[in-house]
Amino acid sequence: MNSSFVSIDWQGRPVRIEHQWLNAHLTEAQLFVFLHEGLGSVAMWRDYPQQLCDALGVRGLVYSRPGYGQSTPRDADEHWAPNFMHLQAHEVLPTLLKALDVREAPWLFGHSDGGSIALLYAGRHATAGVVVLAPHIRVEDVSVTSITQAKEAYENTDLRQRLARYHTDVDSAFWGWNRIWLSPEFRSWFIEEELATIACPVLAVQGVNDEYGTLAQIRNIQRQVPHAELLELEHCGHSPHRDQPQALTQACLKFFSANAAHA
Repeated sequence: MNSSFVSIDWQGRPVRIEHQWLNAHLTEAQLFVFLHEGLGSVAMWRDYPQQLCDALGVRGLVYSRPGYGQSTPRDADEHWAPNFMHLQAHEVLPTLLKALDVREAPWLFGHSDGGSIALLYAGRHATAGVVVLAPHIRVEDVSVTSITQAKEAYENTDLRQRLARYHTDVDSAFWGWNRIWLSPEFRSWFIEEELATIACPVLAVQGVNDEYGTLAQIRNIQRQVPHAELLELEHCGHSPHRDQPQALTQACLKFFSANAAHA
């Protein structure tokens, strides 16, 4: 499927956002918005968003954040600040939804950094429900270790070449994410207390073998959002939609069926 593009004004400059609509013909169906990981894009989701939308009978919106995929890259001298996920949640996503004339409260499906952005959005904006995969709500040593290893792989292996298939400007995507996560000022990043205002249904999913975070991430979400449901998947790393797609889809189907009538 070919991507479409819409321009938004963000931080004083026009930014072009790559996006795709899924099951657009289901005009009365609810909408799931997919938020990708720290190195993700529309293309890197592959076919999982379509599979999930078909299973749930919903529409989907998949987009690449600024700096990723075919969206406008970072400026060469642009360095992200520790609040970069807050800006995506409270500035970019609302502006994008308005530009695309989305007037309903969407469901959000976020992976990794995209999961953190989904939680931040749900804490302040009308949201029908949230599914988050391997979200981050604080920085852990295991995250820093794995992201350091990713930097070494990007510089010394074919990782850059492999990622270039999914990003028009692969250096924009990689270094924007890598440098902020490894910066000393980001070690104190912490959003746990900001989750207490989330009122919508939440399903938080994490692999037992996640190399980028411990199970404390989703368990601490439930401390702040007691109604949140947790799913800890065995034989699963940082990407449940790749490692355990069938188990994930079944959990989402059960979660959506139980909560869609109240959305």
